[in-house]
Amino acid sequence: QVQLVESGGGLVQPGGSLRLSCAASGFTFSNYNMSWYRQAPGKERELVAVIITAGATTKYADSVKGRFTISRDDAKNTVYLQMSSLKPEDTAVYYCNAVRRVKGDYVHHFASWGQGTQVTVSS
Repeated sequence: QVQLVESGGGLVQPGGSLRLSCAASGFTFSNYNMSWYRQAPGKERELVAVIITAGATTKYADSVKGRFTISRDDAKNTVYLQMSSLKPEDTAVYYCNAVRRVKGDYVHHFASWGQGTQVTVSS
């Protein structure tokens, strides 16, 4: 049974930093590309960052490029998202999932999602 447990969110002032973690279980973590998504109130879930197996390649949404860094620790079955220079528009619930390529786009792999972790950027 796949489980994805996100943590590390909170309230932070603009310009601040947070590090999110996602502990995965129920599948062979090292075999999967992993990702972070976010969903703001009233908006669709959007893909924020992807890390390819073995961590050699990462990809980011333009809105977070240069501010967020995705990484993974295959020994701990965990994917991280280091967020810096946070902006109010980064406020959202953040989720992790595995991803796969479909016709050039990344799509989430597992139908079930974790509970997410709330990130609120506000002064």
